[in-house]
Amino acid sequence: MSRADEFERQGYLVLPGFASEAACDALKARAEALVAAFQPETVSIFTTHEQTRTSDAYFLSSGDKVHFFFEENAFKPDGTLRQGKALSINKIGHALHDLDPLFRQFSRAPGMAALATELGLKQPLLLQSMYIFKQPHIGGEVNSHQDSTFLYTEPLTCLGFWFALEDATVENGCLWALPGGHKQGLRKRFVRAPGGGTAFQVLDPTPMPEEGFVPLEVKKGTLVMLHGQLPHKSGANTSPKSRHAYSVHCIDATATYPRDNWLQRAPDMPAQGF
Repeated sequence: MSRADEFERQGYLVLPGFASEAACDALKARAEALVAAFQPETVSIFTTHEQTRTSDAYFLSSGDKVHFFFEENAFKPDGTLRQGKALSINKIGHALHDLDPLFRQFSRAPGMAALATELGLKQPLLLQSMYIFKQPHIGGEVNSHQDSTFLYTEPLTCLGFWFALEDATVENGCLWALPGGHKQGLRKRFVRAPGGGTAFQVLDPTPMPEEGFVPLEVKKGTLVMLHGQLPHKSGANTSPKSRHAYSVHCIDATATYPRDNWLQRAPDMPAQGF
């Protein structure tokens, strides 16, 4: 069975050794340096209405920038960090692939463009990137979701590249995927609300499946390809080991990208190809 056939059958593809250990280590070191240089203007728990709006603005303006997001459990009740900043960041997003030279080079590594084409994209554009730390003990659970919910196009074209920069296990919060679940249709969209902030727009009220997920325990350097409609999730990291990962999401330039999608880029910084 070809890789394209396997991807179409199960909605994901596991490719061990796609990235070298040296490349993974270089990304980890660069991400840690970015966090070390990051000086947050406000370190607090976002609970009040005003703070939520500030958080929304920071999040909503991150589509063409490099922004830093804390773990939900990183803070004490008084708003101070439970542990050092380097162990408190949830992720960096969402334009590392364009704005940081090392991440830009990695995101356009040989073979990625050909793989995107092989899996169905006619004119792939790199739209979003995230460095995900999955911190020891506090790395939060990510509920079951479909990437096309957040990166919606007409027709649906979202394709995810997920790189394990460290070994991913059940204990430290590996991915879980629902084989064949991408054939069940898209449930909802995440959009910019008319009055500000964001909202989910229901497309299909059918509940997301809860059974049938399989763990994707993979070694460092593995690339997992994810269909935009595939339900997937990850557990909390209850272990003393981190689970660093880097993901890039592509869409097809031939598709329509709606203006009410949450992620928008400035006109002078459009999504680029490989």
